[in-house]
Amino acid sequence: MNRDGARPSLWQANRPDYQPSNDWNKETVYDVLIVGGGITGLTTALLLQQEGKKCLVAEAHTLGFGTSGGTTSHLNTLVDATYPTIENNFGKQAAQQVARATAGAIALVESLTKKYQIDAGFSYQSAWLYAQEEQEVSELDEVYEASRRAGLIVEAANSIPVPIPFKKAYQFGGQGQIHASNYLRGLAEAFEKAGGVIVQHCLVQNLKHDDPIRATTTTGDIRARQVVYATHQPPGISIFNFRLAPYRSYATAFTLKDGNYPSGLAYDMKEIYNYFRTQESDGQRYVIAGGFDHKTGHEDNTAHIFSELEAYQRTYFKVDTFAYKWSSQYYESVDGLPYIGSFPGQEGVYVGTGFGGNGVTYGTVTALVLCDMLMGRSSPYEEVFSPARIKPVASFANFVKENADVVSMFIGKRFSYEKITELAELAPGEAKTVKWEGTSLALYKDENSRVYALDPVCPHAKCIVNWNSGEKSWDCPCHGARYAVDGSLLTGPAQTGLTRLEWGELPVS
Repeated sequence: MNRDGARPSLWQANRPDYQPSNDWNKETVYDVLIVGGGITGLTTALLLQQEGKKCLVAEAHTLGFGTSGGTTSHLNTLVDATYPTIENNFGKQAAQQVARATAGAIALVESLTKKYQIDAGFSYQSAWLYAQEEQEVSELDEVYEASRRAGLIVEAANSIPVPIPFKKAYQFGGQGQIHASNYLRGLAEAFEKAGGVIVQHCLVQNLKHDDPIRATTTTGDIRARQVVYATHQPPGISIFNFRLAPYRSYATAFTLKDGNYPSGLAYDMKEIYNYFRTQESDGQRYVIAGGFDHKTGHEDNTAHIFSELEAYQRTYFKVDTFAYKWSSQYYESVDGLPYIGSFPGQEGVYVGTGFGGNGVTYGTVTALVLCDMLMGRSSPYEEVFSPARIKPVASFANFVKENADVVSMFIGKRFSYEKITELAELAPGEAKTVKWEGTSLALYKDENSRVYALDPVCPHAKCIVNWNSGEKSWDCPCHGARYAVDGSLLTGPAQTGLTRLEWGELPVS
């Protein structure tokens, strides 16, 4: 499978890109256009198709190209926004709703794997949350108490499944895991067997709000009565640009010399937390471990993060081989909960975004909520996840924090390029943002000494892109758009790639 980075994930090994079987009839008016071919989009499409809707999934690249191809595929009711935080921001009833919604999502994953005989190794697991330092213990106790009030199954634990020292731990029941790409393929096959249509390499650029809605795409217009954005950031400039912050998370999959693979899921209490679990793929067991998150476009040496992650994991595990190392993107909402529901100000358009590190779970919650809404039913979770919610007490501090970065990129970084006198200073595999004879350039030299020169201004909102050495991409630090070395668009919310520059005969040797 192809994905939006230079480093393949565990889920892509020996797996070809999905080949759709149903033809797209361009004269058809579809009931629902689902934009995005990841787990969120395909689950939503499958549920709606089961209910009798005529659906089309439009994917800008190939199925699983984005975050679904880079997930670590945990299924959690123990979500990233802790239950004390949810209670504080939204109240105890909302915390209970989040617990029920996420438990329902895990049950739906189980149900779909059974109904459609998807060989994705779904299993329920316990999760252990552990404190390593004294100041973490009181925070852990608060999480325990709030989680119990929300309805989670949780009890004190005397041991954890990973060989890491700890001071206190709790065990949470009802969590889960799944093989991401096998599950994604199974959803796609079930959707097509139900009559759904998948169109790949189809970038949705604009919506014209006629009756029906007309979506302009790179492969022709699509007409639909309703539209669902399952794309993290919806394309273009929208209110979500100021409610979401893009982050990169790093993961490895490694084998062990001693064969002591952990049973269950494990998480520490760090602000940027570390997480561990075991996954079997093609007959081989791996420890999947990750963490070391940072805001997209805000690290100068992302390749070095993999070295730090590897060193951390070798401290505790008897590592045999690091088989895979990759990173992936997610979006944090300003108040901790995702936005699922009607797109503010756009009639007939719906969205699911802001999942944080719980993408498979919240993507499935999105499918449950939007299926009810689009079928004219009331969802019990419609209010708590509503994109129209306004929680100034809960979100204002984070809004200022996240968007201060955006402002600094607009004002400060725009004119602070490193100056070089010779393009030859670029080594193969190196990239820089430079000034060349008064022209701003984003430069990359590949291993064959071919130089790519791009305009570094992101076409989405005019921020300046930064080089991601770990994934060999140009990443926007403002809203998370990402570009390949040749300027082509990898992920939105931009709708076009970076401009390729014609710079004439410059020294490249």
